[in-house]
Amino acid sequence: MPRTPAEPARLLADPPGGRLRTAGRLALGAALAFAGTGHLTFAREEFQAQVPGWVPADDDAVVLGSGVVEIALGAALALAPRRYRAAGGWVAAAFFVAVFPGNVSQYLTRTDAFGLDSDAKRAARLPFQAGLVAWALWSTGAWRAWRDARRAR
Repeated sequence: MPRTPAEPARLLADPPGGRLRTAGRLALGAALAFAGTGHLTFAREEFQAQVPGWVPADDDAVVLGSGVVEIALGAALALAPRRYRAAGGWVAAAFFVAVFPGNVSQYLTRTDAFGLDSDAKRAARLPFQAGLVAWALWSTGAWRAWRDARRAR
């Protein structure tokens, strides 16, 4: 669809399939797949430190299950056809929200893992989860799709 000079803000913005957005989506997908692989292999014990004590399941089972989910999300973000990307972004954002209590638990229980060996380091990490949510929604075009759907009403 050709753009007109009357849309200067749109010209500066990254289009739905733009390079920056695509690179962000692929990078997030790769990061999720890498983290998921870590859940299943080399960082399994470190991830177990983040499972809150109130979760009614074996810590290892939670880590393995979340690892499988992360690998699947990473693959979906990288490979899903355009029409499913926004939905994938919402699912990834929901996943980041769902695992946030583990980060809070690690802070509250003062559990060392991933080099987070002080309260200051564990607290400093907490806001980054919001960044992951925003990254998932932006890089998949989920925010844009939601905004466009609202305007169409």
